Amino acid sequence: MTIGVLVAACALLTMLAVAEVGARWWVRRRSHCYVWAPGARLEIQVDPEACPELERRVRFDINADGERGDDVRGSDAGLYRILAVGGSAVECFMLDQPTSWPGALERLLNAPGSLRTLGARQVHVGNIGHSGVGSIELDVILERVLPRYRHLDAILIMVGASDVYHWLEIGAPPSCAAPPVPELMLFGCHPRQPFGVAPAAWALTEVARRLRRSWLHPLEVKERGGAWFATARLMRAAAKEVRTAVPDPASLLDNFELHFRRVVRRAMAHAKRVLVVRQPWFEKDYTAEERARFWHGAVGLPWKETVSVYYSLEVVNHLLGLVDARAATIAEALCVPHLDLRPVLTQGLRHYYDHDHLTPAGAAVVARTVAAVLLGRQRGSPRSLRSGVSELSSTVIART
Repeated sequence: MTIGVLVAACALLTMLAVAEVGARWWVRRRSHCYVWAPGARLEIQVDPEACPELERRVRFDINADGERGDDVRGSDAGLYRILAVGGSAVECFMLDQPTSWPGALERLLNAPGSLRTLGARQVHVGNIGHSGVGSIELDVILERVLPRYRHLDAILIMVGASDVYHWLEIGAPPSCAAPPVPELMLFGCHPRQPFGVAPAAWALTEVARRLRRSWLHPLEVKERGGAWFATARLMRAAAKEVRTAVPDPASLLDNFELHFRRVVRRAMAHAKRVLVVRQPWFEKDYTAEERARFWHGAVGLPWKETVSVYYSLEVVNHLLGLVDARAATIAEALCVPHLDLRPVLTQGLRHYYDHDHLTPAGAAVVARTVAAVLLGRQRGSPRSLRSGVSELSSTVIART
């Protein structure tokens, strides 16, 4: 009997080892990179004290393609498929799914008149924006995910602010740009993810997780979303040192140009239309209330550590302006239209809940402005598109 038990145990362990090897082979050879884990569902219960202007409950649902958005249903016939790519301003983590500007854009473009203009039966807008993604990270993301798409009608690119903030976080060294975020941190699923000997780190466990998400769509709840903003704002207000100058940012700008140019070219190779949606930010002669809402420009990582050194908002705004100008120059050189949103985002804390991120009202303005461009209300060269935004401003602002 003892021998029988040992034989059975050995057989079970052998089968388990074979299954683990097979699972690792499948993950390495047959799975794909996804920015967000397909089938994941998250409910964010927003902290009302830290974010009083935001919705109390935020839905963050991931479709089978690893995009924030609904699943693509039916055939490609008559489908106008759009992919929004970039950093946190695209991700819209603190906004509800239909309130985020990609979600609102999809709703606008599915109106009957919009569908007729586009010659489509349905418009789908997938969102693979991810917090902390700058141009170099987006270059990696697009290299990994774009080959999976059978067809894309348009890619919307909004990126650049993280290039600035990553550089400031390491003290703005004149000789180099910030190191890239490790690739595995950019993806919810990746074929090269590490495995270990503990059961939680087995490939079999990972495959089981993926099947559970795909079949059952379990809901994860995040309480007090955005609560850390309050602490980060207080740290900036109490900074021991505020730096009012930076070294020559040539390394930052050159690194941005290299990777942004590659991002745009990758998009051009995979979509019929590409639109550079230049990333907006909140800049004006700030009131005390407005300054109190900002936490950006740290030397360090304010969401995970105590920070006492910051760059002035004037420095931050200047660097964002340089990156924005470089993005416009690259887009024009590649004959890709670009859209400046700042002329239509003029209502301060009604449109922004911090220095870079949009309120529901701000996201609605962006959605309407981007929709107007995609529907052909702005035509002509990239330069005329840029200057023509002012013609939309009065109409868009009047509807907010």
